[in-house]
Amino acid sequence: MSVVAAKPNIQMSNASVPLVHEVKILDEAGRTKLAHIPGERPLTIYLDKREVVTLMTLGSAPEALVLGYLRNQRLVESPDDIESIQVDWETDSAAVKTRRSTVDIDALTSKRVVTTGCGQGTMFGGLMEEMSEIRLPDGPQLSQESIIALVDDIRVHDTIYKKSGSVHACAVFERTPEGGVKLLYFIEDVGRHNAVDSISGLMWLANKPGKDLIFFTTGRLTSEMVIKGAQMGVPFLLTRSGVTLMGLELARKTNLTILSRCSGKHFEIYNAPERVVFNQKTQ
Repeated sequence: MSVVAAKPNIQMSNASVPLVHEVKILDEAGRTKLAHIPGERPLTIYLDKREVVTLMTLGSAPEALVLGYLRNQRLVESPDDIESIQVDWETDSAAVKTRRSTVDIDALTSKRVVTTGCGQGTMFGGLMEEMSEIRLPDGPQLSQESIIALVDDIRVHDTIYKKSGSVHACAVFERTPEGGVKLLYFIEDVGRHNAVDSISGLMWLANKPGKDLIFFTTGRLTSEMVIKGAQMGVPFLLTRSGVTLMGLELARKTNLTILSRCSGKHFEIYNAPERVVFNQKTQ
């Protein structure tokens, strides 16, 4: 079942699809067993009847994925520009109809970069050049205890990965008035770029600013992931994996705090450590 709750002014489908499938396998002893594997489906996005891209996706939140993709690629300026998003799994398509469009789609789509995202992501237009205009403000701060609690929350979360593997997860947490963290959104997909786009779409629908949020991903922090984090205005990017050199360089330019190798009580800060408040016992 889709996790999207549509805004009143956007007509959206609620396209459900099985996320996990049961298959018969043989183990190393030649025994027949049942195993679970995640689904993977093509989803072609049409913007005002114009084909934009085909994404390979698990299909857990297709409407949010479409909206987040259009947002992060700067193909629409606001959710208010969109009249409807209709996903049809019989044709593996998502039809987006706009009320108005002030975006030069031809100019944006003429420049395409294939990224390192699982299943190959894409970036349109001059997103790399746009990063020179983004500089996140100093603050807020995140305590060491909150980081450990966040990582533990992800560890115990009921996930498709635990059942079938082969997927990436992204999550967004909100800082609480008490100084802790609370999970807002959790999305799994076959590619980490799809998962972050889906979360971006959910944030856009809820009109949720990123300035007090913490973003976590199971995948590596590449330039694409840092770009999307900066676009959403999220000051903290955490991963249980690693970070690439270009990802780190972009984090430095945009003043993003990056934490890598987050597991248990362990983490490594690669940029903007002043946002992290350490427990005095560790000093």
